[in-house]
Amino acid sequence: MTAIVTGAGTGIGRAIALRFAESGIAVALAGRRPAPLEDTESQIRSRGGEALSVTADVTDRTSVQDLVDRTVAEFGRVDVLVNNAGINTPERGLEDIPPETWDQVIQVNLTGSFNCIRALLPRLKEQRGGLIINIASMCAKRAHVISGAAYSASKFGMVSLAQSVNEELREIGIRACVIYPGEVETPILESRPTAPSKRKLDVMLQADDIASAALMVALMPDRAIVEEITVFPRQVVEA
Repeated sequence: MTAIVTGAGTGIGRAIALRFAESGIAVALAGRRPAPLEDTESQIRSRGGEALSVTADVTDRTSVQDLVDRTVAEFGRVDVLVNNAGINTPERGLEDIPPETWDQVIQVNLTGSFNCIRALLPRLKEQRGGLIINIASMCAKRAHVISGAAYSASKFGMVSLAQSVNEELREIGIRACVIYPGEVETPILESRPTAPSKRKLDVMLQADDIASAALMVALMPDRAIVEEITVFPRQVVEA
């Protein structure tokens, strides 16, 4: 089995890539920065796994097609796509976020996921099977000021993309799942206008918690569609 994981250099993407590799899945690691990808690849290879680092920008369709082509050339096929690459910005309110920043968040989080799905679809249709996992957020169920308008809108869109895959393509074996994480301690928190307190960080989910959910979906038989998984912290701390 082979997977492409976007945003694989840090956070949830890295955790998913490591967990997949530990389970015998060959992983193509995609991201904009080579150094973090190479670090993830080194960790995988040191544990006996298979990995390929591909510097790729999900907003660039030529770059995404190259990612797919290089993965197929290296591993022969792609069975799982994890759309995890995502950004947020300090300016988050409707009145605060500059229009060009709104465009950037939508382009990376939502259009980037579409670009990856679209580039991979011919391969999946040829194989008559495959799985797409979209890493969304609890703000894709209800918008929240902490996440901001653009981020929430982009994650709502990722849910619709997954539903469209299942609606249009499940009969030929192509399935999709959305994972809705609650707050996770990852580097994306650094873009928050106000940093979370240590007390709040202590009860947050860890990236490996989301990786466990992704692996469970990846190993399900192809007769089954797990369309949604919600994972949130047991404890809630507001401050």
